[in-house]
Amino acid sequence: MHFLIDADLPRSVGALIRSYGHNATDIRDIGMRRALDVTIAQHAQREGLCLLTGDFDFSDVRTYSPADYAGIVVLVIPPTVTSLYIIQLLEGFLQQSDLVERLPGKLAIVEAGRVRLRGSEGAGSVPSENG
Repeated sequence: MHFLIDADLPRSVGALIRSYGHNATDIRDIGMRRALDVTIAQHAQREGLCLLTGDFDFSDVRTYSPADYAGIVVLVIPPTVTSLYIIQLLEGFLQQSDLVERLPGKLAIVEAGRVRLRGSEGAGSVPSENG
């Protein structure tokens, strides 16, 4: 899996993703730091990348249909948490390799204690390993 990391996530996310054997591209490293959501989404589609973000705008399936992407992962990040919390939340998701393998064509909402998957067959909820 190759993840496109949105600018709202800590830089350390890339190293974590790579430690699980995946590829990671941070939008800040490819000149897209201030890009509009639609531009980021188009890049993810064009390059076949799974979008990883904390931006809930990407969870709107009417605008960003999961079927059109190699996956969209939205982390639920409370406003006062640290980078460590975000890393732990993402790591709990990455540890569930069966879920990561099912990402193409799906939207995953990752929060403490569960992951909600939505795709062509509808929505479902999976307990998270870290919660």
